[in-house]
Formats: sequence, structure tokens, C-alpha cells
Amino acid sequence: MKNYHKELWFEVPTRRAFINITSQVEKCLEESGIKEGLLLCNAMHITASVFINDDESGLHHDYDVWLEKLAPHAPVSQYRHNGFEDNADAHMKRQIMGREVVVAVTEGKLHFGTWEQIFYGEFDGRRRKRVLVKIIGE
Repeated sequence: MKNYHKELWFEVPTRRAFINITSQVEKCLEESGIKEGLLLCNAMHITASVFINDDESGLHHDYDVWLEKLAPHAPVSQYRHNGFEDNADAHMKRQIMGREVVVAVTEGKLHFGTWEQIFYGEFDGRRRKRVLVKIIGE
């Protein structure tokens, strides 16, 4: 069995963003040479997320509005976590959107359903963060 790992780095200039990272993950799969196996992709920071969904701007807008209703950023005084930082809402948004995805690798390709893409969700940007891509298989 072969294994491969790579860290993808992001520095988002805004507080929140959704970034399609599918092509970067596909490049990792190509570099790995693995044709059959599993790919894990996870955010390595507690205020960021990796998830799979459709690459449609209306959906991304709806996610942003929905998440802000569930865990509004302001007023920051509503959260006990806030003290040194003002990012309690980002921790909650990450919990909702998830830490990681696992995708089957079949014939050297990500085995997606219709419209599926991999996204990096940033909820407390303006600093450097990473995503781990780990692939195991043959």
C-alpha cells in the first residue's frame, strides 16, 4: 500500500470565504500515483472547514447567511470564548460545516457524485492556515 500527504496553505484576506480546492486536491492525487484508495482532506485549524457540495454562488451566499444567523459574529460579547480573540462564532461555524471529507479514489480519479466539489471554508481569515491531503491506496 502506498501513502501520500501534502499540506495546502491558504491566507484568506477576508474574515469568511468559501474556496473551491478541487483542482489542488486533484493535483495531489495525480502526484501520488495512487489509482485505487481513499483520500482524506481536512482543515488543520479550528476555525476553518473542508466540505463537499456544489460550486454555485447562490448556494455559497445562502451558506454565509445561514451560518451568520446560527452563529453571528457580533456582538462578540455574547460569547464566553471571546477574550483574547473575537472568533467564537468561527469555531461554531466550523463545527457545523465539518472538519474533513473522505473521497474514494477510483481509476486515479476522485469518485464524486454529480456536481460534487471540495471546498475550504474560512471563518476567521486574515492569517495563514493549512489543509492536509492524505491519500492511501494502490
